[in-house]
Amino acid sequence: MPPDSASAAQEPDIPTADAAPPGLLDLFLAFARMSLAGFGGVLVFARRAIVEQHRWMTADEFNETFALCHFLPGPNIVNLSMVFGSRLRGIAGGVAAFAGLLLPPTLIMTVLAIVYARFGDLDLLRRSLAGISCAAVGLLIAVVFRMMTPLLKRMDPLALTLMLGVFLAIGVLRLPLPAVLLVAIPVSIGATYFLRRKVAA
Repeated sequence: MPPDSASAAQEPDIPTADAAPPGLLDLFLAFARMSLAGFGGVLVFARRAIVEQHRWMTADEFNETFALCHFLPGPNIVNLSMVFGSRLRGIAGGVAAFAGLLLPPTLIMTVLAIVYARFGDLDLLRRSLAGISCAAVGLLIAVVFRMMTPLLKRMDPLALTLMLGVFLAIGVLRLPLPAVLLVAIPVSIGATYFLRRKVAA
């Protein structure tokens, strides 16, 4: 195996250099596969496809884009598809990624809703859904740890402190999310700005 190939295999988070951006059909099909595979949430499979499989983004770029999507109205993964597609192929790319993400599961869920309305009282179905919910929680925890990896590798004390502070405020103290964001966003932007100015000086 050539040295370049071995290096790429060891560092899946590095985008392929000089790779042409995906076409509209590629975006549609990639997000359609994510949505169809996304049992328990598409985020797990979106990160795997974008960062590890296609190498369209680095791990840091994915985290930054997903962070931006958290501060936009609407479901985060839907926002991600629009932002990601638009970044690569403009408005048409955003629409292609959005359509790929939503069209297949919408058709499937329409059929399942009809089935559930008819057979939803069956005990076997309820137990199956309870098991699926446990798997969904496990998948979510797994992707959270994967997204934390770049921060832990850099050992950035500011980023880790802010992350821990937001977790404690929302997860432990149960403070309202909008209030926490109103404080956390300007604090994180201001702290990062002043630290970078200090380093540049």
